[in-house]
Amino acid sequence: MLGESLDQEVLLARLEELRAEHASLNAEVDALAECGVVDQLKIARLKKEKLRVKDEISRVEDQMTPDIIA
Repeated sequence: MLGESLDQEVLLARLEELRAEHASLNAEVDALAECGVVDQLKIARLKKEKLRVKDEISRVEDQMTPDIIA
């Protein structure tokens, strides 16, 4: 039981880290778009990284949700 709560804490910390990274990437993409920078390659790379982080967030959230046998 103790190991399970420790795992949940680790997953929660990872989730918060990923959410902060996603928000940072989002702000960077928005800033580039607002200031008129037309470096489409950089924007595309940032958006791809945002999607990767979002997928990782989904994986961590799935790990935190207990399996329910119906």
